[in-house]
Amino acid sequence: MHPRYHDVHAAIMSLCEGEDDPIALMATVTCELHHHFENFHWTGFYRVVAPELLKIGPYQGGHGCLVIPFARGVCGAAARTGETQLVADVDAFPGHIACASSTKSEIVVPVFSSGRLIAVFDVDSDLPDAFDTDDRDALQAILAQVFGPLP
Repeated sequence: MHPRYHDVHAAIMSLCEGEDDPIALMATVTCELHHHFENFHWTGFYRVVAPELLKIGPYQGGHGCLVIPFARGVCGAAARTGETQLVADVDAFPGHIACASSTKSEIVVPVFSSGRLIAVFDVDSDLPDAFDTDDRDALQAILAQVFGPLP
């Protein structure tokens, strides 16, 4: 794991130890990551609430979209494919949903529990190209430890 994630990873693991409620875990992960990184301008989860449908979950930052179908946007692509989406320029992403006009780049990680997709973890930045493969690898590792591994 990249060194810049070391402290926040340790804090998340400590805070989540023994907790099994997914909403409590989502809220804790979101809060810790959002406040640890200056370039995380919107940080949160979209939960799978019905077939092919995401609904906003615990988040930090301005208002997010309330509902996102799997067929639309970066979050939908992560849910649909089960693969992390690393987007340097959201305006160049086909079908991007502009929940906030200030968003320039985004990373979305699918979240699995017991082999089933339960949510996506979304981080938006007002800076272009704010995320890299180190962010992808660290976020995937943290989420896998808290919720369960990618299938």
